[in-house]
Amino acid sequence: MLINLTDVFTSEGKERVESLLYEPESFSYGSARYKIHEKSPLTLHFSNIGKERVLMEAEMRMVLDIPCDRCLKIVKEPVEIHVAQELFSPEAAGQREDQDEQEFMHGYELDAEEFVNGEIIINIPVKVLCRPDCKGICKQCGHDLNEGECGCDTFVPDPRMAAIKDIFNGNKEV
Repeated sequence: MLINLTDVFTSEGKERVESLLYEPESFSYGSARYKIHEKSPLTLHFSNIGKERVLMEAEMRMVLDIPCDRCLKIVKEPVEIHVAQELFSPEAAGQREDQDEQEFMHGYELDAEEFVNGEIIINIPVKVLCRPDCKGICKQCGHDLNEGECGCDTFVPDPRMAAIKDIFNGNKEV
């Protein structure tokens, strides 16, 4: 999804609105792959704000299927993108040292899919829970503890007492 912005960069006061569909059906980040459950069109508003500078405003909403961090049930997690960012022409970008990298810009073309992927990474929640009091899964058998206890022995001995336990176990007569 490349958008040529030459006309906006070269015409002072020029404005342009684009509405695009984000085509991928899933989003990958690292080794994780999240299915996109629903998505709205990506709306981009470009405004020339000076020589070789364009203000881009972007909006999009999507719902990702993300597993709960404790019990691994799929949670429909909304991700909203609301961005206002200044873009620079290739000539101005080479002269600026203080600007952020604009890896989604290739010359005068904006790669909308690459831009959206970067924004999803920024806006995706760090921790996803199916509910605030999620109990997770049993460490021994993998049973979902939200559905009830599994019966596994959950006693965890105090590691500071391990040396004393070894002394008592070593003196036992058989």
